[in-house]
Amino acid sequence: MAEPVRVRRLSDPEGQKLQRLVRRGTGSAVRLRRAMVVLASAGGNSVPVIARLVQADEDSVRGVIHRFNEMGMPSLDPQWAGGRPRQISPDDEQFIVSTANTRPTKLRRPFTRWSIRKLAEYLATNPDRSVLVGRERLRQLLRKHEITFQRTKTWKESNDPQREAKLARIEHVMHHFPHRVFAFDEFGPLAIRPQAGSGWQRKNHPDRLPANYHKLHGVRQFHGCYSVGDDTMFGVIHQQKSAANTLAALKSIRAKRPDGAPIYVILDNLSAHKGAAIRQWATRNKVELCFTPTYASWANPIEAHFGPLRTFVIAGSDHQNHVALGRHLHQYLRWRNANARHPDVLTAQRRERARVRSERQHRWGHPAAKAA
Repeated sequence: MAEPVRVRRLSDPEGQKLQRLVRRGTGSAVRLRRAMVVLASAGGNSVPVIARLVQADEDSVRGVIHRFNEMGMPSLDPQWAGGRPRQISPDDEQFIVSTANTRPTKLRRPFTRWSIRKLAEYLATNPDRSVLVGRERLRQLLRKHEITFQRTKTWKESNDPQREAKLARIEHVMHHFPHRVFAFDEFGPLAIRPQAGSGWQRKNHPDRLPANYHKLHGVRQFHGCYSVGDDTMFGVIHQQKSAANTLAALKSIRAKRPDGAPIYVILDNLSAHKGAAIRQWATRNKVELCFTPTYASWANPIEAHFGPLRTFVIAGSDHQNHVALGRHLHQYLRWRNANARHPDVLTAQRRERARVRSERQHRWGHPAAKAA
């Protein structure tokens, strides 16, 4: 029997970047969907489950996973066909990239950072190698090579000495006991304010949301649980993250399997998840807590399923209060659990996406050619 298609083991930067893409839900829709596929596969979800999650056919999901295993993060970017022949060689591209990544002071320029105009002027007047490129084309090349103008940030890499053991344990229980595996995490903060989003509207007549609002309702946290074997999601909204709320969620998860057989709950290393009372209760009730490694919460299978919550419940909303928000969220979860496997719904949605791509002459799914 052939091994199931699955993404390779992610590095910490890759997992954290995929988690940010899925949680924020901004940017290219194609890139977001591919990130959901990769993150869901890294969390142990099977190809049929991922196909239902992103509303795509299973062959497309396998193609995304294979391309990521070959190319890494660049495989998420859509590659549009068409355009005139290249006038800048791959060697010129590499020279532009290396110049942009070099501090101007090292090249004897009296400033600390490049602007697009300054970089284009330097490339055109460089005595050693002159490259004539317009500012817009230069911006496109930098974006192609994932070079953006951004603030300096710190980064985290998992320093957990048991990183490999924890990931291996999560993979083991997901593979051997899927119907007794649950994933738990908090989703939030949920704030009451107009949220930017997108949708189908008449040309030049976008949907409008008010810009003036008052934050009078505080924030809430959605404590969500994903049943791996049943492909269902449920949860409850609380005012804050706490050990008491975590314990209540674990008790509700335990109640989903009243036969007394051991169950496995995947969750991250938040302090509210691993108090002494929680560990003692888990031991007494045959609940094994499978913690993700430090700074590697992307390994939790529920992370991929938070993306649609952000896209279909939060984005583009203007709820009056937390009661209305909670009602909308639970209505979506009921719809999601009832329609996740309906073949007519999946077929209709695939047909509509194919029609839209054909009308807009969008071709996606082709791997990018590597620069020389």
